[in-house]
Amino acid sequence: MSTARARRVAGVRIATWNVNSIRARAERVVDWLHRCEVDVVAIQETKCADDKFPEMPFAAAGYELAFVGYDQWNGVAIASRVGLEDVEIGFPGQPGFAKNPDDEPKVEARAIGATCGGVRVWSLYVPNGRSLTDPHYEYKLAWLTALRSAGAAWLTAEPQAQIALAGDWNIAPTDEDVWDPQLFIDKTHTSQRERAAFAAMIDTGYADVVRPHAPGPGVYTYWDYTQLRFARREGLRIDFALCSPALAARVNAAEIDRQERKGKGASDHAPVIVDLVDP
Repeated sequence: MSTARARRVAGVRIATWNVNSIRARAERVVDWLHRCEVDVVAIQETKCADDKFPEMPFAAAGYELAFVGYDQWNGVAIASRVGLEDVEIGFPGQPGFAKNPDDEPKVEARAIGATCGGVRVWSLYVPNGRSLTDPHYEYKLAWLTALRSAGAAWLTAEPQAQIALAGDWNIAPTDEDVWDPQLFIDKTHTSQRERAAFAAMIDTGYADVVRPHAPGPGVYTYWDYTQLRFARREGLRIDFALCSPALAARVNAAEIDRQERKGKGASDHAPVIVDLVDP
């Protein structure tokens, strides 16, 4: 059972969770939302097309949904019980990917935004990168560059904007965010270019609001299913809620619900929770 604390002050509780198949875990996610009093959750890696999304459990629990999925890969969603408006699929300039360089790149189901309880929430599933020599790595970097440009433009247009860029970033931004940095030399998730892209987003004005409340080392959000990684505490911190300055000022608590990585049928990611006080 999750040990995430109940919200103790008035405000909004938002979260992000890579569920690694929403069809396999819908009931678990809805039960967790209710138990932990989560108002809005950004969901990644739903792994289902739109016509297969399990809407009924969320609707029965009082959550509105926005989602996008084209096939059994990728897929993002937002569930909210505090309103859900102005849904936007993809961010401006979001690049696509094609395995064959001669094919037209296709924009994947990796980003969806909606306004929930006055907060512009983006559910983001950053490309994995695969390896430093794979075309997917350059795609990942281009995707992050485009996201930074979009995020910076939002803040320029409205400096007081309440924005949460929440999701699976597939980057461990510092050595403290991986159990053994030596194992990740010349690998994705920890490369200099990926970390520079993450740092560029921070430089734009968005803040990692969870780390001050969940200091490391040894604090992670992802543990591979293989080699007893979770039991051996061998994980990565790659799931984040990066908040705009105005929203970051409202954060009064945050945590990683490690308990949800336990048990049969768990995702390989843990949910990340952020509590906001009323403005």
